Amino acid sequence: MRLKLLAFFAVATVLLSGCGYNQIQINDEQVTAAWSEVLNQYKRRADLIPNLVSIVQGYAAHEKEVLTRVTEARSNVAGIKATPELVNDAAAFAKFQKAQSELGGALSRLLAVAENYPQLKADANFRDLQAQVEGTENRITVARNRYIKSVKDYNISVRTFPNNLTAMVMGWKTKANFAVEDEKTISSPPQIKFDAPKPAQ
Repeated sequence: MRLKLLAFFAVATVLLSGCGYNQIQINDEQVTAAWSEVLNQYKRRADLIPNLVSIVQGYAAHEKEVLTRVTEARSNVAGIKATPELVNDAAAFAKFQKAQSELGGALSRLLAVAENYPQLKADANFRDLQAQVEGTENRITVARNRYIKSVKDYNISVRTFPNNLTAMVMGWKTKANFAVEDEKTISSPPQIKFDAPKPAQ
């Protein structure tokens, strides 16, 4: 009886290792870890915004539209529940990505406002927050790149033979990934305009 049991476990181990089950699990864990890091960095950026808005408001209160946009964009991001399951829903993931992109754009416009206000640019707290935002944007880029690679590895593991058979039986599907933002703009050739030469005087 013991020999039969040992033989069964040996066969089961060989079958499980050959069907990609373990590799899919490893890749899935890497996606989860990478996604957590993306969320941490996005949260860090969102946490910096209220202080940044407050400082800008102190110097440039009449820049109401810019201030309102960044506050609304932050609110939209906060309204999306970024659970680990989000990566399994392409539509929800696209909505999340769009909201984060809008927040990034609104934040860029807010920081650009400082160029018109020398006193704001000179404020030590503003400069510190600006540096933190820039550092966070870099961290977001790194975290997104790690996530993109992890999802690529996972998606390959559930789509290639024989792993795809295991994935089909277990109901595992490919996960959503970050897309290139504004693909139409990137694919359009740049428009270069030269000013007409000024007539010689």
